[in-house]
Amino acid sequence: MAQLAPLPSPTLALPALIASADDRARLRFLEFFAVTIRNAHTRRAYARAAGDFLTWVAARGVTSLGAVQPLHVGAWIEALGGEMSAPSVKQQLAGVRRLFDWLVIGQVMPVNPAASVRGPAHSQRRGKTPVLAPDEARRLLDTIDVGGPAGLRDRALIGLMVYSFARIGAALSMRVEDVFMQNRRLWVRLHEKGGKQHEMPCHHNLEDYLTAYIDGCELRAQAKGPLFRTIARGTKRLSDTPLPQANAFAMVRRRAVAAEIGTAIGNHSFRATGITTYLKNGGTLETAATMANHSSTRTTQLYDRRPDDVTLDEVERVLI
Repeated sequence: MAQLAPLPSPTLALPALIASADDRARLRFLEFFAVTIRNAHTRRAYARAAGDFLTWVAARGVTSLGAVQPLHVGAWIEALGGEMSAPSVKQQLAGVRRLFDWLVIGQVMPVNPAASVRGPAHSQRRGKTPVLAPDEARRLLDTIDVGGPAGLRDRALIGLMVYSFARIGAALSMRVEDVFMQNRRLWVRLHEKGGKQHEMPCHHNLEDYLTAYIDGCELRAQAKGPLFRTIARGTKRLSDTPLPQANAFAMVRRRAVAAEIGTAIGNHSFRATGITTYLKNGGTLETAATMANHSSTRTTQLYDRRPDDVTLDEVERVLI
């Protein structure tokens, strides 16, 4: 059997415990992120968790992977609990646990030291994402100046998230060809997590926004190109570069300020706004879950903010 060439010593790229291990351990560590995780955001989050944990234990005298014990993982989780929210701590633990599972399967470690460690208790029945009232969302869309490519793009992107309940990641992954005609109606194809595709017919407002954007920016001939793009420096025209999520977030905050909206909204706010508005107008939770491509209505319930109205009404009964 052909032998793998020795890996270069990646002292800057890898945590010290991995960099000082043998070639097989280093390769297995790198394979975990390159081979087993396809979602870029998950990969970054798990890489950060693994790096933080391995650096943490090394600073406390642990000199090899085999010396890592459940007690170390438990103490790390306890320390994180004073710095992060429970969901964030659980995500960190999940990343480390999956990494050690992979190392155990590859016979780099005899047991998984994180397997028996419990994360913090957490139960969430109500989402924390800020949402807009329907009139606020309408004002935000109407105040966007669509006299140029940036305005056409921003209105189309925000409209897509509001009317199709699209995640920002799915929206920004779209190509021009993912806006298509079917049964004499415009549809959108969203690329969801896990490689799944989700198709939705367009609300008539969204159809107008997408058509104005694609035609106004002459994108129809670039079917394989990204749908939402950055603005090229000094030209005020669309570039060929996909719009990053950070840029989309900055755009949303900028548009909210221009529309005099005080709520600290983000990219995810429009998904929650669309779902809540749909349910307030007689939509069912089951259909909302289908439209949002949720595998369970329990996830959709986190976006349902109708109980907020009841709470406000009841608070006003305290007539003092």
